[in-house]
Amino acid sequence: MSVARMPVPAEDAQAVSQDLCAALRKEIRAVGDLSFARYMELVLYEPGLGYYSAGSRKFGEGGDFVTAPEISPLFSRCLARQCAQVLAAIDRDKKRTVLELGAGSGRMAADILAELSALDCLPDRYLILEVSADLRDRQQARLAADMPGYFPSIEWLVDFPASPVHGCIVANEVLDALPIERFIISDGELLQVMVGLEDDHFCLRSREMPANLASRVSDRLSLPVAKYSPGYTSEFCPALGPWVASVASCLEEGMLLFTDYGLVRADYYHPDRADGTLMCHYRHRAHDEVFFWPGLQDITAWVEFSALAEAAGDCGLELAGFTTQAHWLLSLGLDQLVAQSVAGDRKDQVELAQQVKTLTLPGEMGERFKAIAFTREMDIALHGFAMRDFSDRLPQ
Repeated sequence: MSVARMPVPAEDAQAVSQDLCAALRKEIRAVGDLSFARYMELVLYEPGLGYYSAGSRKFGEGGDFVTAPEISPLFSRCLARQCAQVLAAIDRDKKRTVLELGAGSGRMAADILAELSALDCLPDRYLILEVSADLRDRQQARLAADMPGYFPSIEWLVDFPASPVHGCIVANEVLDALPIERFIISDGELLQVMVGLEDDHFCLRSREMPANLASRVSDRLSLPVAKYSPGYTSEFCPALGPWVASVASCLEEGMLLFTDYGLVRADYYHPDRADGTLMCHYRHRAHDEVFFWPGLQDITAWVEFSALAEAAGDCGLELAGFTTQAHWLLSLGLDQLVAQSVAGDRKDQVELAQQVKTLTLPGEMGERFKAIAFTREMDIALHGFAMRDFSDRLPQ
């Protein structure tokens, strides 16, 4: 979509973006062109100015995109069922914990806790790691209203917990927001995409990729670099390994579960996928203009699940399952939850049916989104992967 047709931000939002642009220009003038990963880090996470650090609304109808928990509580109720299986397997003399990474509007946490309460399996504590002060305030307001009796057992963190937890660590649409490097193949060589200035305007440039990065990219590609068509463009996430290591260090016993959109390596770097997966989101409009009002739009890339599995394995975690969102939800009893919820009026039934379609149909979220889980010190078969497990597609 052309950015010329995008809604114009409010004046106060424009001022935030302009301040961020000033900070970007200052850094470029000081150090030279920025790697795309550094640019993405600044526009998403710069304190007080970045997309996830400032106060704009991001989720739901009034935001920039809608996540599965915002579409329907059925998603979070299924996730809660998976957590319940794990929590039940942990000795009650331990402090059973659920840690959510990046809780968005707080709706997923509220729905998870409501379902765990219905299952009589509430954890001893629910931790939320949230770097955005604005989102943290919104989460606290929602959960205080929705779970008043349990609210004292909810804790907010600005960094990973000091001591490893016994229980579940969950993250929905977190990995896709990690800063990524972009690359282009030209004349059989790998070029790194950079962000620079031209007449004081941001621009994309390319340079020969440093040898250490080029080696990591080459190892991922399905074919030798020279076999790819000129102009082939894609991404990789150098921060993934260190980030997964930090998360893995938080788990003493239990499950680490990620739900996100992405592909296995063979598909991610298929020669026919020549434009990469980078996408920007602004007011429910998807486009590829990375310099459109920096700080006011989301910038994401699809997850490369093979790299995620490798990083988790390097941390001593066991791969417990990998499947599509549709198979994962159905394995966790989505059809049963729907059957329990159809007693409402005709309008409610139609709305529920539409929610299920969005979550499960191949043309919607059903196949683009995946669920992947890892365990530590836990020898159980996770229910979410009972219907179909595609773990054999991860190794390359």
